[in-house]
Amino acid sequence: MPVPRAKQPPPRIQIERTEPIVDCARYPAKRTVGEAVTVDADIFRDGHEVLRAVVRHRGPSDKAWQESPMAPVDADTGGNRWRGLFGIDRCGTWQYTVEAWSDPFASWRDELRRKVDAGQEDLNGELSEGVLHLEAAAARAKGADKKTLAAAAETVANDVDWRVRVSCALDPEVAAAADRCADRRDSTVAGPFEIDADRERARFGAWYELFPRSWGGLRGVTDQIPRLAEFGFDVVYLPPIHPIGEKNRKGKNNALVAGADDPGSPWAIGHHAHGGHDAIHPELGTIEDFDRLTATAKEHGVDIALDFAIQCSADHPWLTEHPEWFNHRPDGTLKYAENPPKKYQDIYNVNWDCEDWQGLWQALLGIVLHWCEHGVRVFRVDNPHTKPLPFWEWLIKEVRAQHPDTVFLAEAFTKAAMMRTLAKLGFNQSYTYFTWKTSRHELIEYVVELATSGMQEYYRPNFFANTPDILHESLVHGGPPAFHSRLVLASTLSPSYGIYSGYEHFENVPVREGSEEYLDSEKYELKQRSLDGPLLPVVQKLNRARRAHPALQFLPNVWFMDAGNESLLAYAKRTGDDIVLVVVNLDPHWAQEGTVTIPAHLGLPPAFAVHDLLADDSFDWRIGPNYVRLEAGGAHVLELA
Repeated sequence: MPVPRAKQPPPRIQIERTEPIVDCARYPAKRTVGEAVTVDADIFRDGHEVLRAVVRHRGPSDKAWQESPMAPVDADTGGNRWRGLFGIDRCGTWQYTVEAWSDPFASWRDELRRKVDAGQEDLNGELSEGVLHLEAAAARAKGADKKTLAAAAETVANDVDWRVRVSCALDPEVAAAADRCADRRDSTVAGPFEIDADRERARFGAWYELFPRSWGGLRGVTDQIPRLAEFGFDVVYLPPIHPIGEKNRKGKNNALVAGADDPGSPWAIGHHAHGGHDAIHPELGTIEDFDRLTATAKEHGVDIALDFAIQCSADHPWLTEHPEWFNHRPDGTLKYAENPPKKYQDIYNVNWDCEDWQGLWQALLGIVLHWCEHGVRVFRVDNPHTKPLPFWEWLIKEVRAQHPDTVFLAEAFTKAAMMRTLAKLGFNQSYTYFTWKTSRHELIEYVVELATSGMQEYYRPNFFANTPDILHESLVHGGPPAFHSRLVLASTLSPSYGIYSGYEHFENVPVREGSEEYLDSEKYELKQRSLDGPLLPVVQKLNRARRAHPALQFLPNVWFMDAGNESLLAYAKRTGDDIVLVVVNLDPHWAQEGTVTIPAHLGLPPAFAVHDLLADDSFDWRIGPNYVRLEAGGAHVLELA
């Protein structure tokens, strides 16, 4: 008969369904500094032994592991789910493991207690076993614990009164001393698993997108930083600020032929005389102006986000310095960018399969690090789904090794699997399909997926209400009420959201019916912008509410409620004791009414007062149905009074 070949018996403890992990630990889960990582696992073994478990964890560059205790989540029902937690106090890659072991002394104590409770008195055999456990524990212990356990062993072994012996064996202080020197000979370890820790901005922030050339260049943007901060914006996102090519320059409304005064698209990066991705368009200012901008932003708690678009105009210096980095047709001509039927005659994509791919990767890394040296810690990445995934995994890791507080936002509107994978491999935030989710059913289905499907462990959505490329038909046909309701939805459903300048002015004229392109798009012409849009006071109120309420700073804490009307979307968000209730009228044309049902599981009292942060009004609400009437596009954002 064959015999087992292992020198030691295989472990009997099972650790399963450890969370949080992503794709069987292929990728790290994500958290932000200041958060606690809650670790869950199924822990069990054969028999009736008492089990112990800990979460072992260590931060970036730490050599020593620290431990946090785990306890059964469902101890009262005899379940196997255990939970522990540990805190994140700095950016970088954290590791954790789950370790579980059998506790012989605790198992013996549990058996002894049950026999005593059952009235049994002949316990000499059991107590003799306890002496061995106590002596073994004393041999492992140190200091006061060693003395406590040795004394207990003496009492249990020699006292003439069995009641005293039992009482000593079951003494809580003796048990605590034994717990501190546990026998882990049969321990089982699951892991290590990784947590990617970011600063708070990766999870929470209000973005404002603007074209510097419409604000007086970099100096003009610098002048606006205090007011943007006053309105509650955390990130000011700039489309490419680099020199713009002249060859094949686009004109007004994407015309193929530019006029003499047309500035061209900022995404047509590079000019033979002024430089490429590491240069600034001379009409916007100098590198010194840019340094003043990032310094001023930092003083006001604002991040400057820079666009990172890997594409080149026909005038980019790389076309002459590194022609091998670009795609050539058989006739020798360069192939400009296309996404049929769309054509981008003013830009060329790089050739990721060129022989000097390593040189190309290094050059692109150098660009990002260059701007990091000038104070940029947030990058909005243009179309990352059209570039190799291994490149992004490598680049983000290299950048964060030097600047661990850097945040990358993926602008990828593509297949769900690609969007999810970009987030898994390192992107800290991601654009979403929120812009196209307009009905109650669509919004609930999409947010529930983001918040509860497992994506919440790695995918951080940014709900941009509009972009220079996306003017949704709901805004075109819904007018100011639609702008209002979409703003409330974006800012209260998602911890991160953004608007592109013009939104606060209700700009909603498409270049043609059915198009999502703006008429007279700012991508191809200069505008005169100013911070005086009629929607800005509402923006300010919402951003103040977001900062005041932790409930609005997280994603998975959302609970949708019945409102008795398909045009009303009602939801609660709760973090700890902080609760915010939101009701939005999705109809931009008509007032709507309904009854919002507050569920008992939110933990609110039977009757409670709420204060509307938008209208500065108060109401008396209760568990169960509450009547609501909202004007077209109107909303309640309610805090507990």
